[in-house]
Amino acid sequence: MRLDIAYEGTDFNGWARQPGQRTVQGELEKALETVLGGYGPPPRLVVAGRTDAGVHATGQVAHVDLTEAQVGALMRQRPPRSRDLAPGALAIRLNGIAGLKSDVVIARAGFAPEGFDARFSAAWRRYAYRIADAAASRDPLLRRHTVWYPAELDVDRMDSAARELVGLHDWAAYCRPRDGATTIRELQEFFWVREPDGVLVAHLRADAFCHSMVRALVGATVAVGERKLDPGRVVVLRDEAVRTNEFTVMPAAGLTLVGVGYPPDPELGARAELTRAKREPGLQ
Repeated sequence: MRLDIAYEGTDFNGWARQPGQRTVQGELEKALETVLGGYGPPPRLVVAGRTDAGVHATGQVAHVDLTEAQVGALMRQRPPRSRDLAPGALAIRLNGIAGLKSDVVIARAGFAPEGFDARFSAAWRRYAYRIADAAASRDPLLRRHTVWYPAELDVDRMDSAARELVGLHDWAAYCRPRDGATTIRELQEFFWVREPDGVLVAHLRADAFCHSMVRALVGATVAVGERKLDPGRVVVLRDEAVRTNEFTVMPAAGLTLVGVGYPPDPELGARAELTRAKREPGLQ
């Protein structure tokens, strides 16, 4: 079953379940066990992209494999007894369970097509990063997902530098590497805009992002916008493929996963096998 999920990440210690920590996966899997635990093994979620502590999502995707007994239980929980209604019944139960906080919501649920894997079938992930600099309006109602920056930033310099970074490269300079994981990614899109209220928004899309890559890329272009870094330097740093202290990795609060893209249904299985062969175990 495919689940489309949104969450406000401030009070979560990231996506992945961790003992003694409140995480998105942990909260949802506890709710799944409450709904379905009596009908088989506790359901476990597979996610498109593991977000860090404090990162938000409006377009996260996960899948969960259910037994026929668990699907049957859902059919009995919401008349009429139609298999087609089982995903909707699951979403209603998860969103309504006591203890499942309102900062995470199942936006949609449905039976996944044959071959679908939320993680390995994904063709791209899209993120947005929001900054209210000294020239922007600062709305306190948006403060939990917008970083307030004390200086005025040159968005044209930032946008120019960002667009130069696009392509298939080794992003070791902009990643926090994991053991056994590749840092080669295809950055398909990276640009900056200033919204009508003055807020700066970075838009980034890649086949996948390695750990802290988005916040590092944003930090490098912010340094360009503040004229602390030459625009051409961001490409030089990328090609040197070595971590540097020439810029600051930006806070998690401004970052939101806004979407995950998948190929047409007949290509899902092949995409999953190709990605698994290339990226396992380090895909994010």
